[in-house]
Amino acid sequence: MPSPHVHGLHHVTCIAGDPQENLDFYTKVLGMRLVKKSINQDAPDTYHLFYADAAGSPGTDLTFFPWPEAAPRRHGVGMTNEVMLAVPAGSLAWWRARLDEQKVRRGEETTRFGEKTLPFTDPHGLELALVEISEPRPFVAWERSSVPADRQIRGFHAVRLWVRDPAPTVRLLLDVMGLAPVGNDDGWQRFGVGGRSGTLIDVKAFPDERRGVWGLGSVHHVAWRVSDTDEEMSVRAAVEASGLHPTPQIDRFWFRSVYFKEPGGALFELATDGPGFGIDEKMEALGESLVLPPWYESQRTEIEAGLPPLRN
Repeated sequence: MPSPHVHGLHHVTCIAGDPQENLDFYTKVLGMRLVKKSINQDAPDTYHLFYADAAGSPGTDLTFFPWPEAAPRRHGVGMTNEVMLAVPAGSLAWWRARLDEQKVRRGEETTRFGEKTLPFTDPHGLELALVEISEPRPFVAWERSSVPADRQIRGFHAVRLWVRDPAPTVRLLLDVMGLAPVGNDDGWQRFGVGGRSGTLIDVKAFPDERRGVWGLGSVHHVAWRVSDTDEEMSVRAAVEASGLHPTPQIDRFWFRSVYFKEPGGALFELATDGPGFGIDEKMEALGESLVLPPWYESQRTEIEAGLPPLRN
């Protein structure tokens, strides 16, 4: 039997500031769907907001913990420092005009690994980039999006990781997680599953860079797809056998999770593809109400009283 391995990016969770500003940017400017409005299960006085395609498909889900009082993040090693989102080939000029119209801070269009790329930042400093792809991606268009279906974000393309010494991280990606080398570009090493969009991670050595620190505008963790609990526990066993220290499996209700720090210091997660976001809401009503995992329902009154109202 082949060794268990991850199948690509599942979700990426980041730290935001004001939750209303976060919601407005990702739904109104980027046109993503709010597919789940819930709480941080480890800090239930904070929202956990999930943006994705219309169905909340694994690999499309960018999520946020809004912590308005947090200090700004500090760039450095041991951090995932950029999230790249896939858009259809030929749409980057449209997106550039849209970002300018919305007064979004952006960089200049560039080429990475032969792909047209447009870097920009969200209102709280998170570094993002749009990347044109021509390959088909599993994706469900959101009919009520402010962005036309033929230009909507297709999900993740890649994430970028800074490390002091890439060798231990590369061993984890190749030997434990089952990724394969894709290429090299400007000092970045790229790894993925079949080289496909949505499975990619770029790693670069910054041997003299200081340690990064979580804060506003930082990636909190990167979650990798596994099919089910059996596969998750097999990959977890391989992670543990490599000398790392994964958590026990944690039930997040919509998926099951295992967390660990990769050798360079960034937080990774293994997340199952199911049960999915439709387990507790009708698909046509995703994100419209505050949804709590069942074990928090007895505290709903206190939790709702402590969260700021959100207008969607």
